[in-house]
Amino acid sequence: MAEFGENNKSAVGPPVADWKAASGGGGMSPETPVSNGNCTVKRLQKQPSCESPTWESAVSDSASKAIPRRSSLIKDGSRAGRDRKKTVSFSSSLSEKKISSAADCIHSMVEGIELKKIRTNSRVYQRYYLLDAGLQALCWEPSKKESDKARISLASIREVRTGRNTETFRTSGVYEQISEDCAFSIIYGEMYESLDLVANSAEVANIWVTGLRYLMQYGKHALDMLASSQDSLRLGWLEQLFSSAADSDDLEEDVEGLRLQLAVKLIRSVNPGVGGGKVELRFKELQRVRTSMSGLTLENESGAKDPGENKRPIGRNERVTKQDFIKVFHDFCTRPEIYFLLVQFSSNKEFLDTKDLMRFLEAEQGMAQVSEETSLKLILSHEPSEEGRQQGYLSLDGFTSYLTSAECHLFDREHDGVCQDMTQPLSHYYISSSHNTYLIEDQFRGPSDISGYIRALKMGCRCVEVDVWDGPDGEPVVCTGHSLSPPLLLHCVLDAIGRFAFVASHYPLIVCIENHCSVQQQQVMWQHLVRILGEKLYADPPYEGKSYLPSPHALRNRILLKGKKLGPGGEDGDVSEEDEGAEMSQKIKAANSGGAAPGGNEKEMLPKSVTAVPPVPLPPKRFQLLKELSDLVTLCRSISFIDFPTSSKSQNPWELCSFHETLAVRLAGESPGDFVNHNKHFLSRVYPSPMRVDSSNMNPQDLWKCGCQIVSMNFQTAGLMMDLNTAWFRQNGNCGYVLRPAIMRQEVSYFSANTRDTVPGVSPQLLHVKVISGQNLPKPRGSGAKGDVVDPYVYIEIHGIPADCTERRTRTMTQNGDNPVFDESFEFQINLPELTMVRFVVLDDDFIGDEFIGQYTIPLECLQPGYRHVPLQSLTGDELPHAKLFVHVALTNRRGGGEASQEGTVGEEGPQREELRSSEGPGGPGCGRGLQDGFSSAERCH
Repeated sequence: MAEFGENNKSAVGPPVADWKAASGGGGMSPETPVSNGNCTVKRLQKQPSCESPTWESAVSDSASKAIPRRSSLIKDGSRAGRDRKKTVSFSSSLSEKKISSAADCIHSMVEGIELKKIRTNSRVYQRYYLLDAGLQALCWEPSKKESDKARISLASIREVRTGRNTETFRTSGVYEQISEDCAFSIIYGEMYESLDLVANSAEVANIWVTGLRYLMQYGKHALDMLASSQDSLRLGWLEQLFSSAADSDDLEEDVEGLRLQLAVKLIRSVNPGVGGGKVELRFKELQRVRTSMSGLTLENESGAKDPGENKRPIGRNERVTKQDFIKVFHDFCTRPEIYFLLVQFSSNKEFLDTKDLMRFLEAEQGMAQVSEETSLKLILSHEPSEEGRQQGYLSLDGFTSYLTSAECHLFDREHDGVCQDMTQPLSHYYISSSHNTYLIEDQFRGPSDISGYIRALKMGCRCVEVDVWDGPDGEPVVCTGHSLSPPLLLHCVLDAIGRFAFVASHYPLIVCIENHCSVQQQQVMWQHLVRILGEKLYADPPYEGKSYLPSPHALRNRILLKGKKLGPGGEDGDVSEEDEGAEMSQKIKAANSGGAAPGGNEKEMLPKSVTAVPPVPLPPKRFQLLKELSDLVTLCRSISFIDFPTSSKSQNPWELCSFHETLAVRLAGESPGDFVNHNKHFLSRVYPSPMRVDSSNMNPQDLWKCGCQIVSMNFQTAGLMMDLNTAWFRQNGNCGYVLRPAIMRQEVSYFSANTRDTVPGVSPQLLHVKVISGQNLPKPRGSGAKGDVVDPYVYIEIHGIPADCTERRTRTMTQNGDNPVFDESFEFQINLPELTMVRFVVLDDDFIGDEFIGQYTIPLECLQPGYRHVPLQSLTGDELPHAKLFVHVALTNRRGGGEASQEGTVGEEGPQREELRSSEGPGGPGCGRGLQDGFSSAERCH
């Protein structure tokens, strides 16, 4: 359920005003490539689901067997080429009726349902349990006992206990196979005996626990009491909403009800994620049923009926009754999982008062110093009913409004601004970096455009690349010299950089100049740099004897040039040339049997088998460097890397090495500790392998874990790797700088990037994640075989050092994209929290291949504890309208605070993890997938 009113996203003020505007006939807002690798993960056993197939041998023969779905290979973009079979879901769905009150729970219990009974001898019996019609006893069948003994009087029940918290559960041989969320126990009788039951879903368990607790408190008169007060806040508000909308309807005054289109708008103003067609269809179904029933009544009374009477078409001006409106509102705007959460804190009421809400905010949402005044302000902001706001009550609809508001976003809003120490040396930060920024498609013949720089800078990128070559008419141009990409005029590129350099961030921008110009055009280049960038250029010489670079804070609003520099006191002289594109050109020509002949159709060359061509060492070229241009390079002088001992002895802090991706990954595998120590003092830049002709991206965490500050990414290529990069730099106000973990900055510390165990000096943290439900999950883009049917499931991926890389998945919820309820809990041990990211991926379970629905990636440091909504994003990083996951998060042993509350989230002990299977690529083992997989000719979604 979205924020009340489509335009009330900040939830400021009571939401009723928006609904009144909607009811007044105002216009409603209309509904408005791909990863190329992944973190190698530890395969964990599937989390125990509510119904485990291993129990079937213990269940009586009368139990019906669930039919497993056919397994298929996952083929979404983040897992292309992996052989992994899906787990089977044995879950059965509950009735379509939405639970939103204790009365609904009791009625469901009277109808009865199959539950599993656990005995001390580890036997499991499946029985049908129900309440008797008089609401005085709990009965079950079949049973060897006489019918009057196969029952428990409600008056004898002492306690209803949730979870696996009795001796019977703890000593049972199937303990590990039972989900905590699906288990509950009824303690009864003078001897405090226990009836230990397991439901086939957490929702069923919640229905029985809630219903039994109400019956214990109010006895057999519970339904009478609830009938007089249940949903009074919601019903009163909906009646007022309906009446206001009907009064504003400008059709005939003597016609009762609400126009169909207006009723649909009202429903969608509360839940904008639901399709208008679905709501309209539901109204028409109710109208047809009522018309049919009316016809049957007339037929029974008169003995005959008009054959055309019930065939009257239902037009778009058909009227909707108040009863139908309330029923459809209940169907589309009720979330049972939020109702069950409400009753946990409401002391068996149908609403939260200020004290209940205080307890929820402190115990679950991690808020400190909460007062009743705080709770009242929240109620006034989110409660839609006038009565609720006056009495200080938060109804189910108000509680849903709060939980779907920006206040309950998974991302901690404190990280929306710069929140880290920005006075550390420049080498102590990760720096958002773009590779060949001017390219907007592939590396060889894709178009070049100024928009590449503008987009990257607006995204907070703090390091861009400018490859400069001699151009016509004495004007230098920007292009990849050995490719077919069209050039851009240098001064146009510098104009864009100067204009947008500090739009998203005021911290220093590094411009990597790859100079291939003659001395004459270098003179023009120098003039453009000085004229266009002017005082923004940082040209102060570095201080001799300093061990570190200045801080980002000290370099605010300054542009640093990275490039070749002459020796001290030298005039124009020759230096070695940087040419990162030469190897790509050589490989492409070799792959095409020597390339095209002069005058031939060179544009038809395709980089078909680039990875099959072995690398050939290229002799370094030298060129004449203009002294004036050399003088503009101060803090980022490019030098060649020899080895770590040489760098330790002779490299200066203002000198920086650029590493070919393959070399960097090899060094990370062979000398991870030396690489980390090197990066404590010096900047390291890593650029993609020239074999990535398709502009695919490397896994940045493979290099971040070694402390490499500048990992150049192809911003034009969406997918898993850019998801990681974009999410990583959000944690510090998207300013383009993120402080590296302390263990990578401290002089005396030692850290190996490939550690597969706990990190010395760092306390591991336990991350508990409960995936509760999803909302408005769209059909995967491009899929059409199943129509609008979606069978979603959720993956939780942990990205970090090898010891932390893992993933878990929920079961599949068949044919439910509107509000699938997963209710599954997972636990992860995080050994280096400062370098960890969590990624939620939603997939559509399909026979042919599982398709991508949406994802959300977030640094662990940005997680808010408690009950949170996760906004899903598309493959290109755009937010999917109204598509969300509802989760509960708890993080224990978090630095700087006590243990987070785990109430409501089951801290189940995870099964033993398998040894991490590393990917052996050209650079050796690493957390990311092998380079041979990463260098695909194109990234594909499936």
